[in-house]
Amino acid sequence: MSRPVLATLDLAALGNNLQVVRRAAPAAKVWSVVKANAYGHGLDRIWRALNSTDGFAMLNLEEAILLRERGWKGPILMLEGFFHADELPLFDKYRLTTSLHSNWQIKALQDARLQAPLDVYLKINSGMNRLGFMPERIHTVYQQLNTMPNVATVTLMSHFAEAERADGIATPLARIEQAAEGIDAPRSLANSAATLWHPETHFDWVRPGVVLYGASPSGAWQDVANSGIRPVMTLSSEIIAVQTLKAGETVGYGCRYRAQTEQRIGVVACGYADGYPRIAPSGTPVLVDGIRTGIVGAISMDMLTVDLTPCPQAGIGTPVELWGNGIKIDEVAAAAGTVGYELMCALAPRVPVVTV
Repeated sequence: MSRPVLATLDLAALGNNLQVVRRAAPAAKVWSVVKANAYGHGLDRIWRALNSTDGFAMLNLEEAILLRERGWKGPILMLEGFFHADELPLFDKYRLTTSLHSNWQIKALQDARLQAPLDVYLKINSGMNRLGFMPERIHTVYQQLNTMPNVATVTLMSHFAEAERADGIATPLARIEQAAEGIDAPRSLANSAATLWHPETHFDWVRPGVVLYGASPSGAWQDVANSGIRPVMTLSSEIIAVQTLKAGETVGYGCRYRAQTEQRIGVVACGYADGYPRIAPSGTPVLVDGIRTGIVGAISMDMLTVDLTPCPQAGIGTPVELWGNGIKIDEVAAAAGTVGYELMCALAPRVPVVTV
């Protein structure tokens, strides 16, 4: 490795976070959500660290096939189901559980020639208004599915838009209860936030996502700081140059930062082409040689600059943590006006990744 930027994945932290989920929802089975290439961590790198899960949940058929080819024999849930009817032979071959959220999917499943029936997840629109059948239609659709030879088991599924709030699940849960009244079927409702904070939503299967990777579903690290959750990804680099600014001098594109007094500035080999958020403002936290300081000036494609005032010993080659155990990804995301999910998923392919 020549350029010093690096992403390090702590697989023990991943296994630890799965156990935190199990303690939070001890009576439920766990779908470990590994969509978006395991939230940017690399499905093929990390899935074995989660192989004590009860099942994996994802979106891409190619990733489901990868898991099967790597030897995973347990359940795989396709969270948005199949996107075209001609995918159903592969769902059949690889024994994938499909969600159903639209009439055309039901018709396609009904008409498909399968070797064996598929387990299905019937999606209820709880008010988020993305995918799913309206609550008043669930009884009719459920009965229809129970008459179809291509359907094995039916599980009721939904999602919460505001589960990170203390009062965020009452209304959607009431809609789900209305839809499911009188239906004796398993349920899978809880995302990361509901799994941690709303035990009344756990039911038969929970579906943790971002919490497995060590970030807070609320976007605020303090909300999970005492939960035992540990960050999985550390993005690190080094100082590759040092500049000393005189009072009034600027640094970076657009001259967005101006020194008030003489100031040492470190140039770090990481930029927005590596996945660091371009819109991160001056003051976004960073660790230089283990000391907390902040970004100054605009983020460039390949570099960013940091204030070395708190760490006068720092120089060329000094290690820098952009996010990880010391600087939580949620802190960087909050400073940039986004969420940790986006930063994980935005890690660029050019960044080398190692697992420990």
